[in-house]
Amino acid sequence: MLSFKLQAWNAQAPGLESISDWGHWLEQPFPLSHELPKLSLKQIPPMLRRRFTELGRCAAGAALPLLEDVTAIPGVFASRHGDTPLTLSLLEGIADGEPMSPTGFSLAVHNAVSGLLSIARKDVSEVTAIAAFDNLIPHALLEAATQLQSRDKVLCLIYDVPLPELYQAYSPSEPFPFALAMLLSRDEGVDISIQQHPSEDTQSLSSDVLRMMRFMCGLDRQVHFAGKAHMGWTLCREA
Repeated sequence: MLSFKLQAWNAQAPGLESISDWGHWLEQPFPLSHELPKLSLKQIPPMLRRRFTELGRCAAGAALPLLEDVTAIPGVFASRHGDTPLTLSLLEGIADGEPMSPTGFSLAVHNAVSGLLSIARKDVSEVTAIAAFDNLIPHALLEAATQLQSRDKVLCLIYDVPLPELYQAYSPSEPFPFALAMLLSRDEGVDISIQQHPSEDTQSLSSDVLRMMRFMCGLDRQVHFAGKAHMGWTLCREA
């Protein structure tokens, strides 16, 4: 078992911009837009702001409010699919014989969001970019909690956007863009533990993201993540 403290968190999705918004929606859900409304991101200079795709805007919109009084912090950036809409557009351009855009390519790599936020904040702290098809959330938290062994605080940011229609038959994805930002600490906040356990072969009616958000909003004290290799993870809020 590994323990850490959750000092603060914030989450972003279309129409859900506060913790209370998430709590109300989880108790009485309604369809969310497939696209994120235009975010101001006033903390980011206009020339740099133009480089943020929907994935980057969603991630930045969740993370920046937590970092207003933080000058430097290491980060774990986790996305299951990355910026697949941008990657697909680049591949379609290649198929049409168009030259590859260097800017487009640089923004399509998996660590692009962390790089843009680092530049925007002038923060040269180390960052780790994670991609995982299975158990993305617990793996991101494990990496962040491990980094707390040598750092006082770590930003853990989990985000994704819907897959383009071309890929939807091959892999599940949330039907709306989302980002969950968590400020993990060694000394301040709510005690959280994570531990591995034998995984039961059951199908959940909700996604990992929705179950995680119920946990974050205090609607559930535990959240289970089933693994495909007979092992899963449980996240628990300590009394």
